[in-house]
Amino acid sequence: MEMQTAGVATAYDRWAPIYDLVFGNVFATGRREAIEVAERAGRRILEVGVGTGISLPLYSPSSELHGVDISDAMLDKAKERVERLGLANVREIKRMDAEALRYADDAFDVVVAQYVITAVPDPEKALDEFVRVVRPGGEIVITTRVGAGRGFRGGVEKALMPVTSRLGFRTDFPWSRYEEWAARTPQVSLIEQRPLPPLGHFSLVRYRKLAG
Repeated sequence: MEMQTAGVATAYDRWAPIYDLVFGNVFATGRREAIEVAERAGRRILEVGVGTGISLPLYSPSSELHGVDISDAMLDKAKERVERLGLANVREIKRMDAEALRYADDAFDVVVAQYVITAVPDPEKALDEFVRVVRPGGEIVITTRVGAGRGFRGGVEKALMPVTSRLGFRTDFPWSRYEEWAARTPQVSLIEQRPLPPLGHFSLVRYRKLAG
């Protein structure tokens, strides 16, 4: 089942009231580890798929944060969180499509995308946009579901796709898609891939944009 941008936005509008409750603890380790490595790479940070802003308070006050998402209901939650917690380092929260970021080339030190890649209709196009807006020497920091691709688990993931696509994410997204994208994207170099909880079905993935 093909995912469409409007359908993803609608799905996450529905998730917004319960997103933190359902996914807050499940993805907590991944969020913390992504932020830790992101801030080592630079302080001007774009978080794509900022959602309810659940990760924003975890960043250092010295980081300059820009958050974008496709879901208006999620963004309303994020803006309320920023105001309630007085997060002065959050410069903007905007509605924006990950596949068509309205930023100049080389605008950020780091692009962070937490549990986003498998939720966009064209993941490779989004990855291309991340490369475009990050500066040479900067990093793309991703937390992502990694599908099995084959075997029993891979079969289950493929079978679940009609259901999970309507919920706003893919279950079938093997590591080979990242490998194939990187192989045709000479501007990037993979610098880390390590498993995250729960059950190692998610990974922290880091790419560096090469100079020149």
